[in-house]
Amino acid sequence: MSTATEARPKPAGQAPAKGGRKLSWPVLLLLSAGVLVLFSAVGMITGNHSLTSSGQIAAALGAAVPIGMAGLGGLWSERAGVVNIGLEGMMIAGTFAGAWTGYLVNPWAGLLAGMAAGAAGGLLHAVITVGFGVDHIISGVGINILIQGLCLYINKIYYQDYRDVGAGASKSPPTPSLPTITVGGLSSWLDGIEKHHWFLVSDLAGVLGGLVTDLSVVTVIAAALLVATYFILWRTSFGLRLRSCGENPTAAESLGVNVYKYKYIAVIASGAFAGLGGAYLSMVAANVYQDGQTGGRGYIGLAAMIFGNWLPGGLATGAGLFGFTDSLQLRDPSSVHVLLLVIAIVLALMGLWNLYRRKWTGAAITLVLAGAVAIWYATTSTVERPLIVASPYVITLVVLTLSAQRLRPPKADGQIYRKGQGK
Repeated sequence: MSTATEARPKPAGQAPAKGGRKLSWPVLLLLSAGVLVLFSAVGMITGNHSLTSSGQIAAALGAAVPIGMAGLGGLWSERAGVVNIGLEGMMIAGTFAGAWTGYLVNPWAGLLAGMAAGAAGGLLHAVITVGFGVDHIISGVGINILIQGLCLYINKIYYQDYRDVGAGASKSPPTPSLPTITVGGLSSWLDGIEKHHWFLVSDLAGVLGGLVTDLSVVTVIAAALLVATYFILWRTSFGLRLRSCGENPTAAESLGVNVYKYKYIAVIASGAFAGLGGAYLSMVAANVYQDGQTGGRGYIGLAAMIFGNWLPGGLATGAGLFGFTDSLQLRDPSSVHVLLLVIAIVLALMGLWNLYRRKWTGAAITLVLAGAVAIWYATTSTVERPLIVASPYVITLVVLTLSAQRLRPPKADGQIYRKGQGK
């Protein structure tokens, strides 16, 4: 019987499968510039520049941080071969521990406590999956249920004594704020340019203004962790050993790698990153812990990681995309209505590209969808609130469906590994 890690012979005459083309930084920057031009053109046509306003970009960046941290946790875990569905529960642990410790001690201690609580959830997941060999999905779902119930129980029973300072059966007292970074002179200058509504220039000023105004220190830490992950996992011997555990743990063991150790390290780090994302939600995005605060962002983080093909740069792109759609529900509803026109144009361009490549069926479907969305935009003046709230989850499903064919997960991701199994 062959195992999942054994090489399979290729049928005679069959060409090797081509992997998906990776997005290089120049191509990614070119795509970003194209999106900015499209948003600017739509803003000039409709007179609504909300999609590139500094407020929208700041909200999108804030929404992207917890998604990105959950995705980063998934990347570390799955690169070592352990699927971590429990990221949602580890984020909940981070929101709870971060907010309460931030209130009782100080916000920096709260940030560390959030990471520690998430890491504890990661340790539990590692013990169950790596130590005892339980199915990864079952363990992750169980951890989500356990942590959510545990936090709800503690909050209802123990913290009733803090009602006089704003706590309740489902929330913590307000926590002190973490510091923010603002480049005052630059922000004012960019704000002045944005108000002129010049084609492309004002939109670029709005994007830059959203990135430099009231930037939370946790956002800077999150960006640094993304960059550090790339260098640690792809530019060090430690990272090579860890990734080998997710590609072929039997071969890694034969070369002297302690597979169990690296899996434990990866899953614990995974929980710490998710806990940081949870602490961001309860200490930066809001200043209290509340039940249901994560709102499924742990799962969206996993989707961002998959969209990014298990790579830090792709993860950052996915987190930005899903954070942008998530932030729309917090902004003016007219922003979502304008986005319909953007979607119609993108679908039309995709249809024309399929026509050029002689993919007739795909072109027909895409052009029909483009026409339907364009009619939706032309015959309405707003989008119903339930659709706005559901937009992050719909976009998540659509993007994963469109990108599914280019994905390349680690070969041993999700497999149960036992020491010495290759002998």
